[in-house]
Amino acid sequence: METEVLSIRVKKSLKEEAEKLGLDLKSAVEALLEELVAEKKVKAQKRAKELQRLMHVSAEEWVQDVKATRHEM
Repeated sequence: METEVLSIRVKKSLKEEAEKLGLDLKSAVEALLEELVAEKKVKAQKRAKELQRLMHVSAEEWVQDVKATRHEM
């Protein structure tokens, strides 16, 4: 598994309290990021399905259009 360094600033008092409580900050941040990413993906899928329903476009056409739009950016 490949990893990346993430540097953030948090309130000193919050960090100190977390350390006093024995919290594993790396695990906590990693778990929260995984949860947030999963939530965003679910929301994006719901939006895509709703847009697809409104536009009467097949899944394949939708994927092709999204990929084409990405290449234009």
